[in-house]
Amino acid sequence: MKVTPTALPDILVIEPARHGDSRGFFSESWNKARLQEHGLSVDFVQDNHSLSSAVGTVRGLHFQAPPNAQAKLVRCGRGVLFDVAVDIRKGSPTYGQWVGEELSFENGKQLFIPEGFAHGFITRTPDTEIIYKCNAYYAPESDGAILWDSCGIDWGFDSAPELSGKDAGATPFAEFDSPFTWEGAA
Repeated sequence: MKVTPTALPDILVIEPARHGDSRGFFSESWNKARLQEHGLSVDFVQDNHSLSSAVGTVRGLHFQAPPNAQAKLVRCGRGVLFDVAVDIRKGSPTYGQWVGEELSFENGKQLFIPEGFAHGFITRTPDTEIIYKCNAYYAPESDGAILWDSCGIDWGFDSAPELSGKDAGATPFAEFDSPFTWEGAA
């Protein structure tokens, strides 16, 4: 597996090797031991799978607050999506900054998003599937959202997106009081 830090070093692009022949390919999408070699030690407890029918569907920016905060490993099972993470850790030198990566079935890339980051994506093709692992169970009492267009993200989409009511009514980043605190080096 190739593991590459992004402009926000806590967010990692993970590229599993694909072994292919005339039948197709085989790939280990998650291997705990291999990723521990890269300093990534996460115990995932839940897999989620979502289908978005329309191009331009935005889901996010979502997070779970402590004590139910979630780290995620995100990949695209079908189609193409632009996956985004925003640093929401108070006191972080990258607070409010975002990074995005195109994930597709074809490129096989995955994005690792640790606790303390909001996550969202926009679909680039119809019938796009996103599959992601979480290290904490879904806890509705800890569920949170930030307004998708309030963080300066370049979504690469000029039309009105498809949004849920929850996402359309989320708190703008300028009014957001984060439940996360950066625990980096002093």
